[in-house]
Amino acid sequence: MEQRSGCPINAAVEVLGDRWSLLVLRDVIFGDRRHFRALLTGSIEGIASNILADRLVRLVEAGILTRGTAARGQRARYSLTEAGIRTLPVIHALGNWGLDWCPGTDELRSRQEFLRAQGPAFLDELMDELRERHLDAPPTPRNGPGPLERLAAARAAAAPDEPGRPGEADPSPR
Repeated sequence: MEQRSGCPINAAVEVLGDRWSLLVLRDVIFGDRRHFRALLTGSIEGIASNILADRLVRLVEAGILTRGTAARGQRARYSLTEAGIRTLPVIHALGNWGLDWCPGTDELRSRQEFLRAQGPAFLDELMDELRERHLDAPPTPRNGPGPLERLAAARAAAAPDEPGRPGEADPSPR
């Protein structure tokens, strides 16, 4: 992809600077949605199939995601690359800005509030778990539940009566 300038901010905006790309990454990271259909039906914002297909192609071309090969009739599985995993601090920073400056529902804000309360060490731990799930990195020894499981528990506590909260990962390892 040809960039408009050599500015690092411009380069990042050209890859990540549209709403849908960031929301697709959110759903892959926090919802562990790795297939087209799961991303399409799990989007609480209602992404259209043509937009989703375009963003997935763009994210693969930019080296943020990889697309596994799928035989006819099988579903292709998307995985984060290291560059994709390293978008987590950016998404976290945007979420913090949203907490401070934008209205929202308590249930949907709960994930970001939990992330903020846990601090930078939690983000590092979460990136390690994403490497395990997406890059087949060796498991990190843990005393207790992993970060995605703790995040899911915090979201469940924020909305105990709501089954299948959007954007929430199944904490079981893949």
